[in-house]
Amino acid sequence: MRLAYLGTPEISVPPLRALAEAGHDVVVVVTNPDRRRGRGGRTAPSPVKVAATELGLRVIHDPAALTEHDIELGVVVAYGRLIKQPVLDAFPLVNLHFSLLPRWRGAAPVERALLAGDDETGVCLMRLEAGLDTGGVFECARVPIGPTTTASELRLTLITEGVELLVRQLGRPLAGWIDDATPQTGTTTYADKIDPAELEIDWSRSQAENDRLVRVGGAWTTFRGARLKILEAELADGTLRPVTVQPAGKSPMSFDAWRNGAQPRPDELFG
Repeated sequence: MRLAYLGTPEISVPPLRALAEAGHDVVVVVTNPDRRRGRGGRTAPSPVKVAATELGLRVIHDPAALTEHDIELGVVVAYGRLIKQPVLDAFPLVNLHFSLLPRWRGAAPVERALLAGDDETGVCLMRLEAGLDTGGVFECARVPIGPTTTASELRLTLITEGVELLVRQLGRPLAGWIDDATPQTGTTTYADKIDPAELEIDWSRSQAENDRLVRVGGAWTTFRGARLKILEAELADGTLRPVTVQPAGKSPMSFDAWRNGAQPRPDELFG
């Protein structure tokens, strides 16, 4: 098929590569503009732009320009912006969404499923429409969430399942399935973008909750007024023990190495 592909972060790269390898004609790739990354103020392209350039594909940043191309189908994977009605009217679009819709519509479905303590999530291929992840669903794959599963591990599993689902579906003639999406049913929940303030560990909460926060990634606490990231921890007998930490301005290190250097007094606590 003649495809337009819309995506931005690293999780969007495997589907793009898979569609190209499957023989589809990816006419144009839409991704967010280059932005400043890291120190020094230099701009850098999105992971999808890097991959598309390696594949020799045309890259644009304005989805409105898609109406100027001869496209049979648009494929959206974590693009990060709403697509306006003129593009939706120009050709059908499908979206690979990383949840079991209608649970966790929105920007951070993987993180929200983990934080909520869900025992499973999944990936759905859905028809894109103007509403936020409201379109009908073609197919879903279910994925369990284990007691130690991290968000990064979960993303890898979900993208593997999603790529298989996407390539299989697009291997069929478009007219045979594009108008047969099943409306979503069940209780709707929304996966708002994670605010960095939400990642601060509250040691008065249950340690099971804090363990999930660490497994999402980016969890932090304070010690002697400075921020300390908790990169990895172990939950045993109701106690959360840090395993890998990162003090502000320093590289990750084992908790034991940090403790040997900081030498906390018996009465000093996190937070």
